[in-house]
Amino acid sequence: MSRIQVVRPAGAGHETLYVLLASLLIIILAATIVTMRGERVDEVALASHQIDARRDLTAAEQGLYTDLLVAFDEIQALREENAGAPSIDTLVDEGLPPFVTDASSESRGRHQWLWMESGAYLGRSQDSTVAGSFLLILPQTLATPADVWLRHDSATLAPADLGSEALIGAGWKQIATHYDAGVTREHRH
Repeated sequence: MSRIQVVRPAGAGHETLYVLLASLLIIILAATIVTMRGERVDEVALASHQIDARRDLTAAEQGLYTDLLVAFDEIQALREENAGAPSIDTLVDEGLPPFVTDASSESRGRHQWLWMESGAYLGRSQDSTVAGSFLLILPQTLATPADVWLRHDSATLAPADLGSEALIGAGWKQIATHYDAGVTREHRH
């Protein structure tokens, strides 16, 4: 005698329920981990006389600022070696941007550099629509970081006083740099 056994198909309802529950558990677990390990966005408040090197400078100004920071390290080495600040001619002979005249300097405002006996390098912009004028103030000690200021007009005169209050009064803005996990430039349209 042959026996016929009828096997009914299992309902897809239970399997679907288990898959949905497993997916929901994975999503909740992932969201919890992302929330707990996410980075905070801390805005650094700047003083009214300061501008942010990442957000407030044009591309040309950012390039000049970066060149000044790199040149500052070389200037400090030359200062230590020669017991005095190097002249503009020395910086040009060393081939240090932004002091040397090349294609990059032409596209960044054609700055004319001047050594001020009060202890600073002044770069007067010849095209203030591209980039403002820069002031690199050398610190008294070799271990102190660079102090860079910017002014956005074409009538930039060499400041007689390099004190913060005098520079602020004359319309100069101090460039402040802080690094975080944010983007390097904010697009404002």
